[in-house]
Amino acid sequence: MDGLLGLNGLQVPQPARRGFVMGSLMAGFTMATAHGQAAPIHTDSTGLLAGEVQVPVPGGHVPTYVASPAGGGAHPVVVVIEEIFGVHEYIKDTCRRLAKAGYTAVAPEFYARLGDLSKMTDVPTIIRDVISKAPDATFQADLAAAVAFVRASGRGDATRLAVTGFCRGGRNTWMTAAANAEVKAAVAWYGPVGGAPSEIQPRTPTDVAGELKAPLLGLYGGADTGIPVEAVRAAEAKAKAAGKTVEIHVYPEAPHGFHADYRPSYRREAAEDGWARMLAWFRKYGV
Repeated sequence: MDGLLGLNGLQVPQPARRGFVMGSLMAGFTMATAHGQAAPIHTDSTGLLAGEVQVPVPGGHVPTYVASPAGGGAHPVVVVIEEIFGVHEYIKDTCRRLAKAGYTAVAPEFYARLGDLSKMTDVPTIIRDVISKAPDATFQADLAAAVAFVRASGRGDATRLAVTGFCRGGRNTWMTAAANAEVKAAVAWYGPVGGAPSEIQPRTPTDVAGELKAPLLGLYGGADTGIPVEAVRAAEAKAKAAGKTVEIHVYPEAPHGFHADYRPSYRREAAEDGWARMLAWFRKYGV
């Protein structure tokens, strides 16, 4: 059961504040993409404290999912960075899987100010109305607030901090590894490395590849039609030329979204291998 709510100083969900469209996390799965699996992976919360909390930020609260081992103690922290579809059941389950592995996993709804992702049903609208309007600076501030929140709860040891993210979250994993010196390890799942810069999103992962402050593992699909492997290799080369630790692993037959077990893109072998590589990467670099 969701035993985290109201414990250890964590706040239970409150009604949406002015300026925040989403006051709580969505239930179930996103409606914005096809669901290709009859039975997506479900990780129970036995032995965990898991549930929704509210992270205070300027102007209101960001709804956030947190899962950690029960029984007390400060565990290493992994920030799970959502896809463009929000913190839905797939992201929550990912947090529970990490908690079963001994981590405090925290997944903020970074887009809570911009749109109700639980009601959006098509990708172009999400990109136009939400993703393109999300400032990178606000993202980094909210991520730092979430880490401070779990640290203050006593359940997270933020001196052992990792980040991982999927799709757009993979892109933001690259950006966080370059922006946040507290991050010890980063794992990006098929994160775009290019894109058109804007005033609020002024740089790309390729732009910041030479500035990474944490070792980064990138997990990519060779059959991903939206992210050319050549572009990822170019970002890797730029990072390595600057003396940074980057490892890119490509699954030749895997499409974009191969870890997303609720979608037709899911590829079990690649997903399981990537998960094992991620955990090994965290351990290798002290998380």
